[in-house]
Amino acid sequence: MTEPQTPIAALKDTGPTAPPRSQWRDVWDQFKSHRGALIGGIVLLVIIAAVFFGPLVWPYDATFIDIRARNQGPSWTHPFGTDQLGRDTLARMMAGGQTSIAVGLTAMLLALVLGSLVGVLAGFFRRLDGPLMRLTDLFLSLPLLPLLLVMVLLFREALNGVFGPERGIFILIVVAIGVTSWMPTARIVRGDVLALKEREFILAARSIGTTNFGLITRHILPNVMSPIMVSATLGIANAIITESALSFLGLGFPPDFPTWGRLLNDATQYLQDYPERVFWPGLGISLTVLSINYMGDGLRDALDPRIRGR
Repeated sequence: MTEPQTPIAALKDTGPTAPPRSQWRDVWDQFKSHRGALIGGIVLLVIIAAVFFGPLVWPYDATFIDIRARNQGPSWTHPFGTDQLGRDTLARMMAGGQTSIAVGLTAMLLALVLGSLVGVLAGFFRRLDGPLMRLTDLFLSLPLLPLLLVMVLLFREALNGVFGPERGIFILIVVAIGVTSWMPTARIVRGDVLALKEREFILAARSIGTTNFGLITRHILPNVMSPIMVSATLGIANAIITESALSFLGLGFPPDFPTWGRLLNDATQYLQDYPERVFWPGLGISLTVLSINYMGDGLRDALDPRIRGR
C-alpha cells in the first residue's frame, strides 16, 4: 500500500514560471506602442547622428570660404548649396545643429536642477512654500524675451572678455535660458511632493528616525523622476527655440559661428533670390522640436501608471 502523497508532492509540475517584469520594461513597452513617440525618437537619433558624426565624413569644413563657389544652388558637390561666401550649407547645418542641440541639453539640465530644487523644497518644507512659490510667480510674470535680450546686452561683453566670444556667449545663453525656464518644473515637482509626503511609506520612514535629507534623496526624488523626465524633453525643445530666436535677432553667437538661428538670420537677406537657405535651418529646427515634443508625449503616457497598460 503506497503512502499518501504530501500536499507538496501532489502539486503538479507547471513548468518554469515567467520572470517578473520590471517597471522600466513596462515603460518601454508602453513607449513603443505610442507610434508618434517612437517615430520622433528615431528622427531625433538620426538628426543627432547626422550633426555629430556627419562632419567626420563630410569633406567640407563649415568655415571654409570659397568665393568662386558662392551663391550656388543644390548640386552633387553641395547638396544644400552654398552661401554668399561660398561656404557649404550642409557643413554649416551640421555645425549649427551641434551648437543648437548642445545649448538645448545644457540649458535643460540647468533648468531641471533649479526647478527640481525649488519644487522639492517648496513641497517638503511648509515654511519655504510661500516664499518660493511667490518667487516662481514673479519669474512667470516676467516677459521672457525682453529679459533675455537685456541679459545678453548687459553681460555679453564681460563674458566674452573672460571666456572668449564663442564660449562666453554659450555660457551666457545657457544661463539665461536656464534661469528663465525652471518655473514649470518647479510647480509640477511641488505638486507631486505635496502628495507624496503624506503617503504611508513616507510616514513610516519618518517614524523610524529618517532625516529630512534621507527622506528627500531616498524616497521623494525617486518618485518624482517621471514628471522631471517629461519636463526634460519639453525643456530641450524650448531651449532650442529660444536660442534660435536670439540668434535670429542677431544677439546670439558671432556671425561666423553657425547655429540654426544664425543661418536663418543670414538667409533672410537673400530670401527672394535663394529661398532654400531659409528652408534648411527652418526644417532642422522644426523636425528637432517636433520629434522631442512627440517623445515627451510618449514618455508622459508611459510613465503615468494611470495610463500605462491601456
